Amino acid sequence: MSKKSLIAKISEYILKNTKPSYMDSKDKIDEFIIKEKKTKKEFKPLFKIKKFYIDQMKVFEFGDKNRKNTILYIHGGAFINEINYQHILYCYLLSKKLDAYVLAPVYPLTPLHKAEESYELILKLYEKIETDNLILMGDSAGGGFVHSFCQYLNTTKFKQPKKIISFSPWVDISMSNTPYNSEDDPILGEIGLKEIGKSWAGELDTLDYKVSPLYGDNKNLPDTLIFAGENEIFYKDIEKYVENLRNDGVNVRFITGPGLYHIYPLFPIPEARKAFKEVKNEINR
Repeated sequence: MSKKSLIAKISEYILKNTKPSYMDSKDKIDEFIIKEKKTKKEFKPLFKIKKFYIDQMKVFEFGDKNRKNTILYIHGGAFINEINYQHILYCYLLSKKLDAYVLAPVYPLTPLHKAEESYELILKLYEKIETDNLILMGDSAGGGFVHSFCQYLNTTKFKQPKKIISFSPWVDISMSNTPYNSEDDPILGEIGLKEIGKSWAGELDTLDYKVSPLYGDNKNLPDTLIFAGENEIFYKDIEKYVENLRNDGVNVRFITGPGLYHIYPLFPIPEARKAFKEVKNEINR
């Protein structure tokens, strides 16, 4: 087992001491959701980013359409936190290092919006992208959305993307495969996630594949690359999902970060550089 880098240890210490209190408290997550119902979320970057709109949904652009690859990136944030600079910088890096045209939709979030609304808008964006070299990518909640969305594509007239790449995907918003060890995860907690999951699902059951791909049919899905940190709360669920993919005949690679935390490939740590090389290799296969 490889040792965790010093920078990763420092990063984890900072994350533990800044972990949102609502992740481990029923009262605080209820308060947070009520507060978010009164908040209009809008990420306003300090620098200019190209963008266009699909109905009322803003879509950030990185690079141009003449690039070798096109990446549709669905950001994480537990379906309740908006896109942030961590996502923006990663999309910029993907564009620069992988000769890619990257699209990052600012999709509707809970509690003001529900999963079905985002499905409609992302599908409209997907229809607009005409390329045989499309990679669907996402982290955390966005990673789970990508897997569910590709399961959903099997019920439509649209073809599958060339590849799926996800970082720590949230594959079961019901959080029903207990026990979960929230203490080991410096970012997420079972209590908060369960309540946010219910809010995001809306009229859907939290076990519906459109919000929890762990319970969906993966047949016909493209080559898939999944990353997960061994100390994150989603690890066992992701392991189970990878097994489902293999049982459904999907060519999947599962890369784990020993002793690492949620979405570690997006952090400025040495382990993330190794992960990025794997992403590059996968896209160039």
